[in-house]
Amino acid sequence: MSETNSDRHRRRDSDSAFYMFTQQRLPACKPVLTPPWVITIYFLIGFIFVPIGLFTLRASHSVVEIDERYDIECVPTQYRVDKVSYIQNDSIPKNCSLLFKVDKYMKAPIHIYYQLDNYYQNHRRYVRSRSDQQLLHGRNSHGTSSCQPVESSNNQPIVPCGLIAWSLFNDTFTFNRGKEKLKINRTNIAWKSDRDHKFGKNVYPFNFQNGTWIGGGKLNPRIPLSDQEDLIVWMRISALPSFRKLYGRIEEDLDVGDYVVVQLMNNYNTYSFGGKKKLVLSTSNWLGGKNDFLGLAYVFVGSSSLTVAIVFMLLHLRSPRS
Repeated sequence: MSETNSDRHRRRDSDSAFYMFTQQRLPACKPVLTPPWVITIYFLIGFIFVPIGLFTLRASHSVVEIDERYDIECVPTQYRVDKVSYIQNDSIPKNCSLLFKVDKYMKAPIHIYYQLDNYYQNHRRYVRSRSDQQLLHGRNSHGTSSCQPVESSNNQPIVPCGLIAWSLFNDTFTFNRGKEKLKINRTNIAWKSDRDHKFGKNVYPFNFQNGTWIGGGKLNPRIPLSDQEDLIVWMRISALPSFRKLYGRIEEDLDVGDYVVVQLMNNYNTYSFGGKKKLVLSTSNWLGGKNDFLGLAYVFVGSSSLTVAIVFMLLHLRSPRS
């Protein structure tokens, strides 16, 4: 049988409907990257990135920062062979003093950080050992099985539970400039989103650090978790084994030649795993704290682009493409 006109039109319509969803012809722009265009783009990237990198490095170097390691110096000489027994012995006084000399003018606010090295907060079991529901809703919330092995004590639940809260940093610091005691502002050191949305305003510490297995600092049972900013700062996990956490702010300027005496309590045990402890005083600017990585990255990318552009240009001038 011969195909009629109606059958032919019907087949054409069905083919058009099929190709409508499988293969479409759309207008497109496909630039042709000729050697002059490539060389120009690389030069443009270099001329933009290198000045940005140098400007960022200058901003980073304008931040004044002084730091002092104290985990070794604050151990009495007779205990330096066995530091673990020193830190675990409550009968030995843990008070110590540090001296900071200000070599450059430091404009307030001056941020106080404690720095821990070789401390792997990103360990999988450590990260999982917490209960976000309990932190927000209290001890009646379910789902605290992830807090093992610090879930309960004396047949009572622990609030806050988990290894992260249990290992709360508990070294304390006071600062003096000469005979004047410097005021430390310890409010608003945690993220506002954490205070408002992750820690309950009606959730209070309960049965915390009351067992025989004591980890770090204690919490005031009369203050809700949303106001325990040391805990909130500590429970924001760091991704790297060397990290800093904000302790407070000095709201006074420090002049060149000032001496700041720090009286501290060396309570936190980093000796059992070979950790280090530092105290850091740092100013800040629009870039934040002192960090050369961003500026060096811009300079490296810009310099590499300029090098590639020059090489391509010389090759193109030597044997230009027709």
